[in-house]
Amino acid sequence: MRSILVSLERQRLDLLRDGEVERSFPVSTSRFGAGETNGSHRTPRGRHVVRAMIGAGAPPNAVFVARRPTGEIYGPELAARHPGRDWILTRILWLSGLEPGVNRFGRVDTMRRYIYIHGTPDTTALGTPGSIGCIRMRNSDLVELFDAVSPGTAVTIVERDEDGTARGDDREGQTTR
Repeated sequence: MRSILVSLERQRLDLLRDGEVERSFPVSTSRFGAGETNGSHRTPRGRHVVRAMIGAGAPPNAVFVARRPTGEIYGPELAARHPGRDWILTRILWLSGLEPGVNRFGRVDTMRRYIYIHGTPDTTALGTPGSIGCIRMRNSDLVELFDAVSPGTAVTIVERDEDGTARGDDREGQTTR
């Protein structure tokens, strides 16, 4: 069974199969750190699931606004017209928290905060915090991840790796881009 582990400390997303790292990808989580409260612009921790998968079949760099494709394809001209915009590109994995009072319901609801795993422009730095709450990925990596999971896939977001090891980014033979 596949699941996803996101490490805020390592800025990595590990795709796991039966608990073992199958693939590891660089990501960018919130520049404001970890947190669950509405309006905090922080990346929520804890146990989640992929609630919805949006953008199947969309071309790379397809632009999404409010979870809908705009029909635009991100490029230099569009970037110049909208400087500073937090681009949501290619695919969206919309997350929902599983822990009442931690990341679900009330002022800490991950889904109502619209927290996604989504694509970002190729010029966006990955491996360092920079988002406003979501988990950004390279578009090609996101397509691969999107094709490997399904709604209901478990997603765990941790601030620090519990066992202190750098899962997925130092394993011999592991593809880690």
